[in-house]
Amino acid sequence: MNDPDPITAAQSEAALQWLMRINEQPAVASSAPFKRWLLADPRHREAYAEAQLLWQLSEAPAARLAEEEHADLQRYLQAMAKPSDKGAWRRAGMALAAACLVLAVGMAGGFRPSDWLLNLQADFSSGAALRQVTLADHSQVTLDASSAIAVEFQHGERRVRLLHGAAYFQVTHTGQPFVVEAAGGEVRVLGTQFEVRDQGQGAQVVVRSGRVAVDPVPGQAGQVLTANQQLAYADGQAGELSSVDSDSRLAWRQGWLNYYQVPLAQVVADLGRYYPGRIVLLDGELAQRKVSGSFPADEPLLALDSLGKVLGFSRQTLMGRLTVIR
Repeated sequence: MNDPDPITAAQSEAALQWLMRINEQPAVASSAPFKRWLLADPRHREAYAEAQLLWQLSEAPAARLAEEEHADLQRYLQAMAKPSDKGAWRRAGMALAAACLVLAVGMAGGFRPSDWLLNLQADFSSGAALRQVTLADHSQVTLDASSAIAVEFQHGERRVRLLHGAAYFQVTHTGQPFVVEAAGGEVRVLGTQFEVRDQGQGAQVVVRSGRVAVDPVPGQAGQVLTANQQLAYADGQAGELSSVDSDSRLAWRQGWLNYYQVPLAQVVADLGRYYPGRIVLLDGELAQRKVSGSFPADEPLLALDSLGKVLGFSRQTLMGRLTVIR
C-alpha cells in the first residue's frame, strides 16, 4: 500500500487563508466554496486541521507579543497615519498588529516584530544564516543568524550599534577609536578579535585575541578583557570576569553550537535563530534541564531530535513553520 502524498506548501497556505477568513466571518465555514475545497482532496482536511492546531498553539504567544510590541508598533503606525483620519489610523494599527502577530508565531518564515522594527535602523542584518560584512575601514564583521548592526563612522570615531543578535569583529587599526554599543553599554577596542552578544536585558563580550574595554555605563571606566576572557553586563552593572575557551564559545562562526551545562531553553533560543519559523518550548520544567553537547547550527531540528532522545521529549512540526516541544 502506497503512503499518502504529503501536504504541499500551497495546500497549507490555502488552509491558513480559509481559517483566517472563517475566524473573521464564521458563516464562511458553511459556504459552498469552502466545502468544495475541503472535499477536493483528502489532504485539504489534514491541512485545515493542522492550521487549526497551529492557531490554537499561537494564541498565548501572540497575546504576549501584542503586549510587548504594542508601543513600538504604535509609534511606527502614528508616523505613517494622517492625524485627520483617526478611524483609518486605528484600522491600520489593528491590521498591522494582527499581521505581525500571525507572522511572529511562525506562519510566515520566522518573522519577529521586534527584530523587524530594529532592522529598520540597521545598515546590515542577517536572516536564518550567518553573514559576512566588510565595513568602510576594511574591518570584518560576522553576523550570527538573526542579527543586525547599525554603523556610524564620523567625527574621527568608528561606532557600531548591535541592535539584536550577535556579531564577531576583526577590527582594522586606523588610529581612530572603534566602539561597539550594546544593551546600554560600550565595548572599546584595544585589540582585534572579539564577540558582542545581545542577551535581552544585557550583553556578553568574549575576546578571542587582543584586548577590549567593557563599559557597562558609557563614560565610566571599564574593565579590560584579554584573550579567552568573558564578561556579561546588564542594567549598568558588570558580572564576574571569567575564563573561557573562546574557540569553542565562538564555534558558531564555523556552524557549530557548543554547550556545557546550560538550560535547554537557551539552546532552543539559539537554535531558533537558525530556524525559518518559530520553536516553542511548552514545558517550563523541561526548559531548565541542563544540556551539554555540540550541535550543527544549520540543522536545528536534527539537534532537537538528538536532545529529545537524551532528555525524553518529543517535537511536532506544523506546516513546516512552527515546531512545538513538549
